[in-house]
Amino acid sequence: MTLQAKPDSLMRLSAAVAALLCLGLSPSVAQETPDAAEEADTVDQAAVSGAAGTRTRYLNPVIERLANGQPFIGVSTANLSPEHAKALAQAPIDYVYVDFEHNPMDMSELYRFSLATIDRAAIHERGNLQSDIAIFARFPPYGREQVEWISKQALDLGLMGIIFNSINNAEEAEFAVRTMRYPPRRDAEIPEPAGLRGWSPGNATWLWGIPSSEYAEVADVWPLNPDGELLAIMMVETAEGLENVDAIASTPGVGAIFVGASDLSRSLGVSSSSPEIDEARATILEACLAHNVACGESIAAGEMAERIEAGWMMLNLGGASGGLGPNNAAALEAAEEAIPER
Repeated sequence: MTLQAKPDSLMRLSAAVAALLCLGLSPSVAQETPDAAEEADTVDQAAVSGAAGTRTRYLNPVIERLANGQPFIGVSTANLSPEHAKALAQAPIDYVYVDFEHNPMDMSELYRFSLATIDRAAIHERGNLQSDIAIFARFPPYGREQVEWISKQALDLGLMGIIFNSINNAEEAEFAVRTMRYPPRRDAEIPEPAGLRGWSPGNATWLWGIPSSEYAEVADVWPLNPDGELLAIMMVETAEGLENVDAIASTPGVGAIFVGASDLSRSLGVSSSSPEIDEARATILEACLAHNVACGESIAAGEMAERIEAGWMMLNLGGASGGLGPNNAAALEAAEEAIPER
């Protein structure tokens, strides 16, 4: 399977999107264009992804929320149709995560889905290159398995975060983080955990609309790197993971922890409605709050306000298969009512 094997129509669509992003928005091109000053008035690219330490806005809308101390909202999906991608990109959410753990894994379709979320009209109206929604995904391997190849494929096609299944301890969390980072330069300010990722970001830069030199500076995990655009999300869904959740949350580079309540209940040998699961949620949230890590779960409308008040930051509205469905919309409305100035 290869990302290059696309139908001609999709190749033309991809080329058109990238050409407009690069020619109209790339800072390096703007410097060489006579109308650069006029272009700067239209698209504030420097505000999105300027030199390290000077940025006022992130390309990743989820990190933009977190950097401002706000919860972020999204859905999961297994529907990779362009129509669904467009509907989600225009919805008032911050991310979508593609569930490849329990559904057929097709990286080419994931790339096409990601391209279909690009809304040029919204980019023009907004005046910057920030993505309409961040694309995350979770994949079949568990933390105890080999995940390095998954991170390489996912990030090279342009994902802004990875959800790692069944992370059981700090060692597995650290290795997951390392797979998302490039090896450090000799003069790196943040050399550890040392990265393992190989360099080939052509599809990612095409999707993000920035040159490879800039991608090299920002393709790192946040908040370990304050300028990073990638989010490493660990799932805690086993008894061992629950026991080690404080160590997982304190692992450098971990940006969020997501509760897998269904698998966790099975691992603990209790029903999903057992008081032990509520106690587990409280334990996981406590660890996240102690280490300033976003805590998340799929949350229904009736629980949303209480969860937000308690400090939950990754608010998943559940599965969506054709834009936001009624349950998604109800949970979104409850979240928006509970979050001031969203």
